[in-house]
Amino acid sequence: MKNSAKPITQRQLRVGEMIKQAIGTLFIKDEAKIPSLSTREITVTEVRMSPDLKTAKIFVMPLGGKNTEQTIEKLKMSSFMIRKVLSKKIIMKFLPKLFFVKDNSFDYAEKIENLIKQTNK
Repeated sequence: MKNSAKPITQRQLRVGEMIKQAIGTLFIKDEAKIPSLSTREITVTEVRMSPDLKTAKIFVMPLGGKNTEQTIEKLKMSSFMIRKVLSKKIIMKFLPKLFFVKDNSFDYAEKIENLIKQTNK
């Protein structure tokens, strides 16, 4: 069976990094004004763009990993508001739809580190 997944293009990487920096700055300055959520405590770890650049999957992690599920849900509900503020920061033909996802890479890295420690004993 042939692999149908296309490799990530330079353009996808560039646009993803631009959006990551803009959302990170937006969260640090607390410009999104999401009720009952302090965006200063959210880390944007990665942004993956679709090939047509119309959707962005944003991997986030709250500081210390506390209340991850609630934070993701609040971000999902406020994605339209975040997108609206982001549209004033980034000039693009089509601003992508934002999908927020929990970043599991820290958990995976910790698991690998523990396995390495166990084998070294």
